[in-house]
Amino acid sequence: MKVVELGRQDYQQTWQAMIDFTNERTIETEDELWVVEHPGVFTQGIAGKPEHELNIKNIPLIKTDRGGQVTYHGPGQLIIYCLIDLKRNGFGVKKMVSIIENSIIQMLELYSIKAHLKDGAPGVYVDHAKIAALGLKVKHGKTYHGLSVNIDMSLSPFSQINPCGYQGLKVTQLSDLADNTIHMSTVSEQLTSLLINNINNNE
Repeated sequence: MKVVELGRQDYQQTWQAMIDFTNERTIETEDELWVVEHPGVFTQGIAGKPEHELNIKNIPLIKTDRGGQVTYHGPGQLIIYCLIDLKRNGFGVKKMVSIIENSIIQMLELYSIKAHLKDGAPGVYVDHAKIAALGLKVKHGKTYHGLSVNIDMSLSPFSQINPCGYQGLKVTQLSDLADNTIHMSTVSEQLTSLLINNINNNE
């Protein structure tokens, strides 16, 4: 599986690139993980409800084709887009969601952070505060979009929304929870490695 380091990129251009990659890939196309950060942007899922957009100011809002409700992306947040051929790997989207969530939990364990899931609320939580969000789109048995993990960022924009559609949901980030200094590149390498291993082993 190929890991593509994109650096900081415009959200809309990256979204279009994912669509193009998915439309053009063949049965032989290698799966890819795209590692990226975005300038500040709110994104709303395909079935997103506008009542969760509370008081959005000075930050663009983009309606996308992924699952899930509204969330925020910004500098200091690790985003990994998962361009995966589910059919070829032999599992469905529910399994893919589980692999993403478990990989994030395993990464947090490396920092002695105990994370958990919430019934009916995709993503990963620490003490009921959300640290990671996910949303996928499946087209012809292939995924795009992916996951975001709050690493070392400004969390204040989350107060302008109900994060992922949950009123009063607290958010947290790795730099506030870990005892040691956090490096985005290290976390990225750890999480992409876990994702690749778990996808390949269907765990």
